Amino acid sequence: MASASQADIDWLAREDAGAGKAWVSRCVALGEYLVAKEAGEIVGFLRFSRFWGRVPYMEMIRVLPGHRRSGVGTALFLAWEEAMRGEGARLLMTSSECDESRPQDWHRRNGFTETGAIELPGLQSVPEVFFTKRID
Repeated sequence: MASASQADIDWLAREDAGAGKAWVSRCVALGEYLVAKEAGEIVGFLRFSRFWGRVPYMEMIRVLPGHRRSGVGTALFLAWEEAMRGEGARLLMTSSECDESRPQDWHRRNGFTETGAIELPGLQSVPEVFFTKRID
């Protein structure tokens, strides 16, 4: 696992299409992407930010279909968790739409607990469920 570089921007903009190239470029410049590579090719990524400017928030984790269920996503997450712990974080956050059971199961398997939900009228048709994980 490594931080994404400028050379990864086009791939990330294509695979993280909802973010848009300008946002991808911003996140790469700030070190807010981790990428997993196999044989020199990116097979997954984790994008994060900081909720309220200080709580690490995993915004998106995605592994290419041919590499899923092989530990790539967990390895990305564990590398991020360790990096955030190294920066002094004591709490991690993430979320998913309330009807996304597989991502929610994945969050729970990785130590997250549900902490609440909010409705985002006009942005999503279902509520967003938030999860936190203490890492003290």
